[in-house]
Amino acid sequence: MCGRFARTSSRDSLAAEFGVAEFVNVDLRPRYNIAPSQGVEAIIRDGAELRCGPMRWGFMASAVASGVAPINARAETVGNIAMFRDAFRRRRCLVVADGFYEWRQDGGSRKIPHFIHLRSQRPFSFAGIWSSLRTSMGQRVGTCAILTCAPNELMAPIHNRMPVILASAARGRWLDPQASESELQSLLVPLPAEQMEAWAVSVFVNSPRNDAPECVRRVEN
Repeated sequence: MCGRFARTSSRDSLAAEFGVAEFVNVDLRPRYNIAPSQGVEAIIRDGAELRCGPMRWGFMASAVASGVAPINARAETVGNIAMFRDAFRRRRCLVVADGFYEWRQDGGSRKIPHFIHLRSQRPFSFAGIWSSLRTSMGQRVGTCAILTCAPNELMAPIHNRMPVILASAARGRWLDPQASESELQSLLVPLPAEQMEAWAVSVFVNSPRNDAPECVRRVEN
């Protein structure tokens, strides 16, 4: 699964990396420990332009049972699951990140958190799906889930799943409303391990209340 991540890049960096034309109601202060149910920055295609705005991490739709808000959807079945099927076909997004966390079992009861990011240090995007809900106050709220796939060679020793990180060349196709389901499925693969780097971090990151650079700082395990 993908249950915690960081987004620290500036507005200018995100605009340059993703070609975003408009930022709508986003607070782009660095965030080092984004947790489920919190706000994330997501990019959608609006006509010919890309727009970045806030969404709540936890997918909600009319087909979802009350109180259930999945944060992840499996790439292998996203097109077949009732709660995700329509979003996979019509409402896809890029969830912006600079790195994510996963916990490796050390052979005993201890789980060691790891921070995983691109060797290039560039921001990247998870493949996401989204839905829009109207709150009791009449406001529209976007909610999203991150797709996961089998791990690459870097991730396999840490966890048996990893988030789908879209290569830069795949982002446009993922957001293309004309893309076929078979094309979309072909994009949902592990990013090559040689493009990524992982290191152990402090258990400081275990609490979502902690949101500081210490979350991503390398430690000896």
